Amino acid sequence: MRPKKTVGTCLEPCPIERGMRLIGGKWKASILWHLKDGPMRFNDLCRQLGGASKKMVDQRLKEMEKIGLVKREVLSTRPIAVSYEITPFGRSALCILQDLKAWAEANNV
Repeated sequence: MRPKKTVGTCLEPCPIERGMRLIGGKWKASILWHLKDGPMRFNDLCRQLGGASKKMVDQRLKEMEKIGLVKREVLSTRPIAVSYEITPFGRSALCILQDLKAWAEANNV
């Protein structure tokens, strides 16, 4: 048996992999999708996501804020209330999510 020949091996992550690192983490795409219509308070966002724990949502939002997909705004400090809003950078990914939604609906997945 001959060894497999690899053609065009990537030395760096390809654009698909880099994009998936940004929006492919668990709950990230869903968070972006739920923020598309406007800012949302943390607890409301958690309710929209259903199966995600508050801790998980908080972690994902921190990651997404760090890379510029969402913006956090403190509404009040006592009691603490925060709101999240999609940034223009985050909004630029919505066309991909819309295509993914249409593909999933068309293929019953």
